[in-house]
Amino acid sequence: MAQHQLNGSGTAPVARSSNPLDPALFINRELSWLNFDERVLEEARDPSNPLLERLRFLAICASNLDEFFEVRVAGLQAQLYDNLEPQDAPPDGMGPLSQLTEISRRAHDFVGRQYEIYRTEIHPQLAAHGIHVCGPDELSETQNAFLDKYFDWQVYPVLTPLAIDPAHPFPHLHNKSLNLILRIETIGQDPPRQLYAVLQVPSVLNRLVPLPDEGDGQRRFVLLEDVIGPRLDALFGGFKVAARAAFRVTRNSDLTIQETEVKSSLLSTIQETLRQRKWGAAVRLEISDRADEGFLAQLQTAPALDLDDRDVYKVSGPVDLTALVALYKLEGFRELKEPAFEPQIVASLANRANVFAAIREQDILVHHPYESFGSVVQFIEQASEDPQVLAIKQTLYRTSDDNPIITALARAAENGKQVTALVELQARLDEENNIVKARALQKAGVHVVYGMVGLKTHCKAALVVRRDHDGIRRYVHLGTGNYNPTTARFYTDLSLFTCRSDFGEDASALFNLLTGYSQGHGWHKLIVAPMHLADRITALIDRERSNAERGLPARIIAKMNSLVDPGAIEALYAASQAGVRIDLIVRGICCLRPGMPKLSENIRVISIVDKFLEHSRIAYFQNNDAPQVFLSSADWMPRNFRRRVEIMFPIEDPRLRNRIVDGILGVALMDNVKARVLQPDGTYRRIASAESGEPVVRSQVEFQNMARELSSTDPIRPVTPLGTTQAGVFR
Repeated sequence: MAQHQLNGSGTAPVARSSNPLDPALFINRELSWLNFDERVLEEARDPSNPLLERLRFLAICASNLDEFFEVRVAGLQAQLYDNLEPQDAPPDGMGPLSQLTEISRRAHDFVGRQYEIYRTEIHPQLAAHGIHVCGPDELSETQNAFLDKYFDWQVYPVLTPLAIDPAHPFPHLHNKSLNLILRIETIGQDPPRQLYAVLQVPSVLNRLVPLPDEGDGQRRFVLLEDVIGPRLDALFGGFKVAARAAFRVTRNSDLTIQETEVKSSLLSTIQETLRQRKWGAAVRLEISDRADEGFLAQLQTAPALDLDDRDVYKVSGPVDLTALVALYKLEGFRELKEPAFEPQIVASLANRANVFAAIREQDILVHHPYESFGSVVQFIEQASEDPQVLAIKQTLYRTSDDNPIITALARAAENGKQVTALVELQARLDEENNIVKARALQKAGVHVVYGMVGLKTHCKAALVVRRDHDGIRRYVHLGTGNYNPTTARFYTDLSLFTCRSDFGEDASALFNLLTGYSQGHGWHKLIVAPMHLADRITALIDRERSNAERGLPARIIAKMNSLVDPGAIEALYAASQAGVRIDLIVRGICCLRPGMPKLSENIRVISIVDKFLEHSRIAYFQNNDAPQVFLSSADWMPRNFRRRVEIMFPIEDPRLRNRIVDGILGVALMDNVKARVLQPDGTYRRIASAESGEPVVRSQVEFQNMARELSSTDPIRPVTPLGTTQAGVFR
């Protein structure tokens, strides 16, 4: 495929040293991820957050940690025990054993503090506000009588006790399923004979069982395992349950398919791999701290588990805190949540019957979730019904149940349009859902393509080909986030609608690349991974370095989820050494060490953790006062640069470019409520607005206010324009 030519300066990339940088100049990826979850836990601990928001952050912490063990820890264990080579050798030089040891130390401390916050702060404060999670010993006779009936009619028929003895080997435990391990004793024998059994807590039933309303305005719940536990004797005639403990096992859930592993088709290979994943190696055991050594010995030494001491996490509260997010969804209790915000309709699309006429007039930028994702749904829905639309092509990475975009694509095919959907079957932990959606689309007549073997299709693109009054025109949507209306309500992302001909040509070439064997396209605007993206980003950084060395204006601002790629980090270090001012807004993993003398002292890294998940990827390059702004689906990571199909694209409209620079990046950099600054040692320090003496700026609240402004015809008034000299922001 044709190589991109760098617009503007023809500066060649700086020659990189053939010797790798000192490992001490990089922060370990896995430990940086744990630091991100620490920032989420900090929000759960923050008393200035509404109580149910704190509970939600606590559940997010637990969910994050689940995926970390399923994928990252599982990968390290496979390297250690199975001698698998890592996909990307860590530039910090830590081996798998040293990483696992440090992860275990930090994760055990983290989990202890996580449960302490729940036990000593959130649980009692919930009760004080009328939301009670009751233990078995807190129940009245009336409540126990209700639960007796509930158990008999709803729970007992579903339960299946599994004995553990020579005739009954240790049962297979599903990934992250909640279970009870039981010690059972014979009745009438002295001494009693002791046996063990495992009982899965039914996942088909709600984990939080509501108790009858007592008319006092209080909401009361009992955990399902606490309904089952005291009533277990009914399952074991002639025995009594002497002790019990709740536990769950986390398994390796990573799914990586090599080209050589694909037999008849990618779909059938993934389906088979999904079946095998249920038997993935155990990587973590969470168990109630009431469990004694006998229980631990039964579980740790079971051949099906085989876990080291460092893999065992005793918890002083409900096993699996993610279940408590159900309390956040309770009706009422508005005072315990952030003020509700309704996404706004951008003025350029408001009251427009024809979205294509609006896009013909101008490029349109939408800032989600502050501005409604409904504009993206409207784009596809109108295309599905418009008789002038000839074809629709779209990538789908993560979707949702009852997704109107899926429905619209199916309807478009039924209406006789050419419809192509690139469904990525390897979207981590969404594989089964995507297979279901792909089959539904195929049934409706959509041409479904499953991506490219060895590469995940992670780019977000939709192309509508329409017969306009003056000829065929291509309408394009490009975004930083998924075509998922559910997550679009709490992920921050950016969407661009355009019908510029060069964008349309590139979009057509992108889909030809994904669905066929197209090569040789001379790309106009899209920068595509794995072919060109890494080199282009390095070249853009190097151009700023070259400008700084020549005394020209040079500046870099980049926003992303993760910064891991050693080549990009090395280029940023070189630019910093040349005097380029660099601000990075990195929500999660950051392997770069800022503030290192004579290396990265011109680099500042912040992370914003707030109600909405920061997800947009933006890059700004000053380019000798001819600024360029790019949006992208990709983080700056080896996997995005080399093992995924990604796109980065420029913002051509000066009006939209200025909005992104001043009204999004500029505001984010001034956040002094939810932003933390990365220190050279890898820790984060929260910015204190009281210390700085500056006005309090919470960027996500500012964006809500700005969205309300933009939904009218009034011009936007950013908090401050980019370039304002403020201590600690633009320095």
